[in-house]
Order: sequence, then structure tokens, then C-alpha cells
Amino acid sequence: MKRGLFITLEGGDGAGKSTQIDNITRFFEEKGLVVVHTREPGGTQIGEKLRAILLDKNNTEMSPVTEMMIYASSRAQHVREKIIPALERGEIVICDRFVDSSIAYQAYGRGLGDMVAEVNKHATGGLSPDITFWMDIDPAAGRARASRAGDLDRLELEKLDFHYRVYEGYKKIAESEPERVKRIDASETVDEIRDKIYGHLDDLLARID
Repeated sequence: MKRGLFITLEGGDGAGKSTQIDNITRFFEEKGLVVVHTREPGGTQIGEKLRAILLDKNNTEMSPVTEMMIYASSRAQHVREKIIPALERGEIVICDRFVDSSIAYQAYGRGLGDMVAEVNKHATGGLSPDITFWMDIDPAAGRARASRAGDLDRLELEKLDFHYRVYEGYKKIAESEPERVKRIDASETVDEIRDKIYGHLDDLLARID
């Protein structure tokens, strides 16, 4: 494989992304490939500091535009420091959230519209995932799962109507890019979800061989 693959997982809180990242890692490692898994916001030393600011539940005065710009700043560093170098080495990069999260959360959830995509064109340099798995879960169900898992961060504590706007954003992204974005029903069992993701990955590898 001359260039690696860039795989992202998206979805609301409590969608089960972390479990499936582990499964995808296993899928590629069993094929003898090197896997890098990372997350947004974060993924680099600078990005993790920005993540702490973004998710701190005490930062209630943060404006939507400030939020958008900090996410984009973390992403710009992440792409250039970590993601692109790994892809150039032929590695598999699996990322928990990427630009789709900004579109869903800031363009739709915060109502910032087209400026979010424009800012992120500069942040990513045009980099786009080879495949994205959208873990589709009803926001109320996701909120309940996340609450059981532990303390909620600033975004998770937003009112439910915000999370439904985010959900509609994800739906529109998936509808507009069906070749890249694969909807996965996150209410199914872990094994059922894994098998469906593996099927999509097999198809992806068959297309690029």
C-alpha cells in the first residue's frame, strides 16, 4: 500500500465509537498493517491542550465562533503533525471524529452555517477520509449511555435540542456523501456493528487493490 488509509468514526455521545475503533484496529493489524489511532479534538500535544479548553464545562462563556476556531486550530496541527505523515508512511489512520463533527456540531448545532466548512478547508488542506462510519444513535439514547459512562463534558451537557440539531447535521452529511459516509445503526449489538463495518472495509480494500 503506497499511501495509507484515513478512516474516521463519527456520531453523537454514547454511540460506541471507541469499541469499534478497537475492532477496526484489529481488522488491519491481522493483515500485518501498521495502525495509528487518534482523536479530535486532540491527537497532538498542542491539540490535547486545546481539547481541555473546548471540553471544560466551566467555559460556559465560549462563543460559537471561538469554539469553531479552536476546533479548526487543533485539526490544523493534527493533520500536519500526525495524520499526513502517517499516511505518507503507508499506515492506517483511524480517527475518532474529524471535519464532519465540526459541520454537525458547529454548522448545524450552533447555526454557523457555511463558514465552518470554509474554515476547515484551510485547517485540513483539503484532506478527506477514505471512509467514514457514522454511528447513528438517537440523541436521547446516546445521552443516557454517556451519562452512565461518567462525568459529562461541556458539549455533552448541552440541551437535548442542540444534540438533535447535531443529529440532523449528521443525517444531511450522510445523505450528501453516501460513497464516503456509511451509516451504522448503533443500537445493534457490538458484534453486528463490527461485522457490518468489516464488510465495508473489505469492499474498500477490494476497490483499491
